[in-house]
Amino acid sequence: MNFLLKNPAWQSHHHSLSSIGMEERAGERFRRKEDSRFEPLSCSSRRKEALTSFARYCLSLLTSAAIRFMGSFHDSFVAHRSHEPEIPLTRPPGTLSPTGGEGRGEGASRFKESFLFLHDLLTGLEPFSKRSLIFNVLRSLLVAGFAGIVSAGQMLSAAETKVDSAAVHEALFVENKYPSAASCRTCHPDHYREWSVSPHAGAMMSPVFNAMQATVGKLTSGSIGDFCVRCHSQVSANIGEPVWSKVEDRHPVSREGVTCVVCHRVNQAYGKVNGRIALVEGDLMEPVFGPTGDAEFKRVLSEPGKYKVVIDRDKVGRRMHGGIKRFFQLTESSFCGTCHDVTTPDGFRLDDLFSEFKNTPAAKAGVTCQDCHMGKQPGVNAGYDTAPAAAVGGVATRPRKRTRHMFAGPDHPILHPGIFPHNPEAAKFATISEWLQFDHKAGWGTDDFEDEVPENYRFPARWESFDDRADARDILIGQQKLLAEMQKQRLALLRAGYLPGDLTVKRATKSGLRFEVEARNGTSGHNVPSGFDGDRLVWLFVEVRDSAGALVFQSGDLDPNGDVRDLHSAYVHNGELPLDKHLFSLQSRFVTRNLRGGEREQVLGINYSSDPIPFVRPPTASVVLQGHPGVVRKHKRGIAPLGTRTARYEVKASALTGRGPYTVRIQLKAGMVPVNLVSAISLTGFDYNLSPRAVADAIREGHVVLWDKTVAIELDGSTPTFRLADGHNSSPAEAKAK
Repeated sequence: MNFLLKNPAWQSHHHSLSSIGMEERAGERFRRKEDSRFEPLSCSSRRKEALTSFARYCLSLLTSAAIRFMGSFHDSFVAHRSHEPEIPLTRPPGTLSPTGGEGRGEGASRFKESFLFLHDLLTGLEPFSKRSLIFNVLRSLLVAGFAGIVSAGQMLSAAETKVDSAAVHEALFVENKYPSAASCRTCHPDHYREWSVSPHAGAMMSPVFNAMQATVGKLTSGSIGDFCVRCHSQVSANIGEPVWSKVEDRHPVSREGVTCVVCHRVNQAYGKVNGRIALVEGDLMEPVFGPTGDAEFKRVLSEPGKYKVVIDRDKVGRRMHGGIKRFFQLTESSFCGTCHDVTTPDGFRLDDLFSEFKNTPAAKAGVTCQDCHMGKQPGVNAGYDTAPAAAVGGVATRPRKRTRHMFAGPDHPILHPGIFPHNPEAAKFATISEWLQFDHKAGWGTDDFEDEVPENYRFPARWESFDDRADARDILIGQQKLLAEMQKQRLALLRAGYLPGDLTVKRATKSGLRFEVEARNGTSGHNVPSGFDGDRLVWLFVEVRDSAGALVFQSGDLDPNGDVRDLHSAYVHNGELPLDKHLFSLQSRFVTRNLRGGEREQVLGINYSSDPIPFVRPPTASVVLQGHPGVVRKHKRGIAPLGTRTARYEVKASALTGRGPYTVRIQLKAGMVPVNLVSAISLTGFDYNLSPRAVADAIREGHVVLWDKTVAIELDGSTPTFRLADGHNSSPAEAKAK
């Protein structure tokens, strides 16, 4: 025994046990002092004890090695699964793991305790005979093997549990600070339904936005920071999510973009701060902020038998927010200006929508943004609906002024309908990755497809079940119905803003044909296009045909990519198609200054920098008056409120066939963004496994015809004027541009 105590190998082993918190147990069993309970041993007994001690020592070495090996493997495995830096199994006393326990968490504790138990079993053997020694060694090896299998299972389970529990805890943490719109849906189902398909709801989900943000970040060496995110997802900015995260990796409330709490948990008039606002934190039962106060809220509380609501966390019942505080700015246009007026850190006025509004006839007349964009008719000050604001337990509250939350705009979603519009049932049914595997365009889940599907047709594992495909199709039917409703609202908004003017013939002879076409702004609140007008494609398509139908003139047609034939068309740039010299486009242009002082148009408002590591920095001189720094500016091409712009066209005599009358067709078309923008922002890739081609095709599919007019012109020298607004609009309500 003294040999074992003095042996350096044993002393090293003793220190290794101490390093994992086993000092007391090891010392108790291996460094026993003289005790009256132990009788003197005979010579043979001492040999047996020495043999037994040596066996215990060998088995202890094996156990210690197994502990250290499995502990190291466990650390590496959990660190890999959780994407965290590798950390040791043990921690300083009192240090908490991410799951709230000491060490690597509950799973690691179970793992270590299993080996401590095994160590106790092996080292607790008392002196025994030769026969029993062999038996106990074999028994110990069997126990060790079984314990190893059990511990490995615990380790795997612990790794899974750690990942799941961390995700759950994070979700609860954010939900307790910033409730999800799905929580509000319980009592406000109509508001939720409208919001779920809105551009606000898609602000953070958009693959175009995320690619643009990432590209701008890359081109500015990351110095743009969270400038874009803080308007598109204030929750993401407030919880400090990594700026360059995939959409799928973001918190579900963060993915909701401009969600309920972004407007109804704000208690300060921030003004034009580029979306940099601090949301009032609190769970669902904290007060919210509304435009009218709490009169109806108090009435609901006064009738507990009817509504069965509670605002006390200790009581059982239907929980809701603990109060409604009146916040007047929710009814003011300045509230919208918090995000809808964007000036970059270097002083470039990227979006000056609110600034435009303040100097318009609408502002002078007291018309607000909300009057046109939350009322009965998109883009028109046509008043508001009167309806209940909530349905508490299925019981509607008293009717009042009811604002709409669909916020139709020029954008349209290009996402899989399983992941947008927001839908709690769809989110529970399948993950984003699983929905992306569901080929809804092929007809999965429909009777026509399922009745004819070949036996050898291979589905992804998640969608092998016919019942799952059918259930998914039922969800998508509701999603697509809501998307169609949103498309009608979008068309109504655009048609309210863009009106046809007059077509005036300037010359109509055999020497040639010249005419002018007017486009008018139908709104008094801002320019059209407005906001991010550098990315808004609105243009005239004009064609002239003779009496036999032969095409003699065309402008506003698209290249094979889906771009108009302007300077940003790849086909024009490569000389494969001619520049459209008659093109009438309302898209504003970004103009950047080059190193030698010249200027050039660019798709993105970022100039080429001579700095090897370019970054955004504040301007060195005031840019208040000019609205842009010295290196970049925006050339506006929109139409002023209630204003008019004129397009001029000329058909040369050489193009005329002599077969009159000539038919002139004029279409005003609109697209979300130009296709060339997709190429410019594809530097960092797109979310949802989308290719640039897929994004471009989806954008092109969203092109719409706002108005479609046709007139006939005789080459008799007359110069008539055609009032296009009085003529028939041959563009149907759901027209898509070809």
